[in-house]
Amino acid sequence: MIPEVPMRFHAVGRRKTSVARVYLKPGSGKWDVNGRTLGDYFPRASLVQLIQQPFTVTDTLGAFDVRANVAGGGVTGQAGALRLGIARALVQVDEQHHHKLREGGLLTRDARAVERKKPGRPGARKRFQFSKR
Repeated sequence: MIPEVPMRFHAVGRRKTSVARVYLKPGSGKWDVNGRTLGDYFPRASLVQLIQQPFTVTDTLGAFDVRANVAGGGVTGQAGALRLGIARALVQVDEQHHHKLREGGLLTRDARAVERKKPGRPGARKRFQFSKR
């Protein structure tokens, strides 16, 4: 008996405080990000290019319909989370993509986040003005 291949692939991507739940299915390249198109949700062309990186690296641009739920953080964090989620889903689609995506640095979660504010200080690193007298 041949195992049934799922026609929908699910992955989660995170960046800063943003979380993206990504669903890929073979199709014509339609985008649905929180009920809107990709260009509508991310108006900056640089962010759209960043998000589409996993598809361009694996030469699968326009081969999958993408549905994503993105929450938390700002626009840049959400774009980074979406990129990671797409890359992880593409590895599920075909294990051959893993090497290309890893070389491009697209499977590594960017762990940089805002440093916490320290007690008795105005910010994470900032100090109050020093006065000798």
